[in-house]
Amino acid sequence: MNNEMAYLLGMICGNGEINNSSGTSIISIEIPHKKLQTEDFHDVKIYVKASIADIRKVLEPLISSGISFTQNETLTILSFSKPEEDFLMREILRYVGAAVTHSNMRIHNDVFSFTTDQKKMFLRGFCDVTGYIRRSNYFIDKYKHRVYIEIPNNWFMVIDICNLLKDVGIPVQNIDWAHPNMRDSKLTKYNQGKPNFWKKEHQIKIYANEFLPIGFGVIHKTQALQTYSDELVAGFKANNIVASDVTHNFYWEVNSKNKVKPHHPCESDISLPTQIRGKHYDSWKQIAEDLGYGK
Repeated sequence: MNNEMAYLLGMICGNGEINNSSGTSIISIEIPHKKLQTEDFHDVKIYVKASIADIRKVLEPLISSGISFTQNETLTILSFSKPEEDFLMREILRYVGAAVTHSNMRIHNDVFSFTTDQKKMFLRGFCDVTGYIRRSNYFIDKYKHRVYIEIPNNWFMVIDICNLLKDVGIPVQNIDWAHPNMRDSKLTKYNQGKPNFWKKEHQIKIYANEFLPIGFGVIHKTQALQTYSDELVAGFKANNIVASDVTHNFYWEVNSKNKVKPHHPCESDISLPTQIRGKHYDSWKQIAEDLGYGK
């Protein structure tokens, strides 16, 4: 294992698909453009295109073949193909198992035995295709900026990523689960005749300064991360608080009371994992613990 391979595996697990045809495997990875412009009004497509050159320098020696990319207004797609018997492809397939799309992939147990640097590179690859940071991602106070990692549908990938973050010492500030008790906690949408409103992507939220050891490989995200991390630290300092005293805490290290939520008729929805189906939750932390993210 090396850092380049770890980064590639992270990208595949984050937003990749594998198509096998006539002895050839084609891997495609999507990088969404969350916004058409950065917050200083630069075109995101240009920044992503510039970042592709850096990503190519990292990955092409590993892949030993060219990486193609296509781009439209909403996303950039990286792709490459290799024979199924190629060593690199056999290794990739070993790590992803029978999964052919990020929607049903898990992080292989061997990843948790990677070196710390390799774990961070895996997480960087994953977050380059799933993560973003922008000014609106604050928590209560406008200087408390956060990185969001969005994971559609795949409940256990959320848990895997949180546990890998824990391994490298990075606490999760919040998980906005696609669960009726979290996304429609007051039954507002249910009572409006929208019972499936809560079926969205999961969002892992991390304070900007805590995410710096992972960072991004995409230029505009890197710039935004540093800016918002600096603002966060300065905001706490203005209140005579050391930022890490607040941000560097895992949820089980903080005492907090849960607000009691009303029961939701969709708590037994078939789309929920069996481990939590039919249960009521007052906090995201309770769901995380039941699914396997805890001390």
